[in-house]
Amino acid sequence: MSEEGLKATFFEEHDADPDLLQGRRVAIIGFGSQGHAHALNLRDSGVQVMVGLYEGSKSAEHARSEGLEVTSVAAASEWADTIAILIPDTVQTEVYHAEIEPYLKDGDALLFAHGFNVHYDEIKPPETVDTILVAPKSPGKKVREQYQDGRGVPALIGVHHDASGKALEFTLAYANALGCTRAGVLQTTFADETETDLFGEQAVLCGGLSELVKAGFETLVDAGYDPELAYFECLHEMKLIVDLAYARGLSGMRAEVSDTAEYGDYVSGNRVIGEAVRSEMQEILKDVQSGAFARQWIAEAKTGGKNFERKREEEKHHGIESVGVKLRSRMSWV
Repeated sequence: MSEEGLKATFFEEHDADPDLLQGRRVAIIGFGSQGHAHALNLRDSGVQVMVGLYEGSKSAEHARSEGLEVTSVAAASEWADTIAILIPDTVQTEVYHAEIEPYLKDGDALLFAHGFNVHYDEIKPPETVDTILVAPKSPGKKVREQYQDGRGVPALIGVHHDASGKALEFTLAYANALGCTRAGVLQTTFADETETDLFGEQAVLCGGLSELVKAGFETLVDAGYDPELAYFECLHEMKLIVDLAYARGLSGMRAEVSDTAEYGDYVSGNRVIGEAVRSEMQEILKDVQSGAFARQWIAEAKTGGKNFERKREEEKHHGIESVGVKLRSRMSWV
């Protein structure tokens, strides 16, 4: 099926056929945040699972302690008819070409939890295999916890290539085994999942939020206010607002805060996020859509990530971090 012109559709538990996983052999490549949740949830759903890890992986002992069979990536790929690639974006291409691609057979399924490498043509699966997407919208720990509690987290699903004629049905069965159809899964495309995910991370969830918090902290400190007070107002209380918005939406959050806070939201929020910010967001989205960001990130990774590590170290020494360490040490619930 083509990804073009696809209308987003929600599917639920009754739309999935668990029998489509019967007899399938699933290799989970990686045992990090998503890998451990996929492996354990599928195993507990009655699916044959094997974990593929590089030699010397610190995750091997953990996986074996959970009763899972662990082998090399190549051996797991050769054994499986469904291969879920759940390792970091920056290493997927090298691992795929060396230890997965040589063992792909006609009729196999290749599954991703993020469309990055397929969308940007870093990985080009053969047309004789199903290439599918199951992307839970929560960290792996939450995916596992919700499954164990008899619930599930929502997920995005997609089909990049349907070799079998039943790729969507199989994708739904896999999402069902993860527990995601209990909450509902939204069908999208590899392109839309990738581009919206990268934009959200950069403009709002990570980049936008981090810079907003630091800017607020710096504004108060530069004006002579106590750094501890600035930390409480610009970072600590963020959780209260995010939790309310997460559970009830923006209007629900506003209904729970004071009228003064709500009025300040209306008259000052658009002064902070004004036309200049919106214009920059559009430029960020263009970089994501064109592949400019992807090329930059891939090049950074291939050259050893020196700029990435430099920025990581710089951010660790920001004033808000040292203040936060001291204050959080008093918070027994954290």
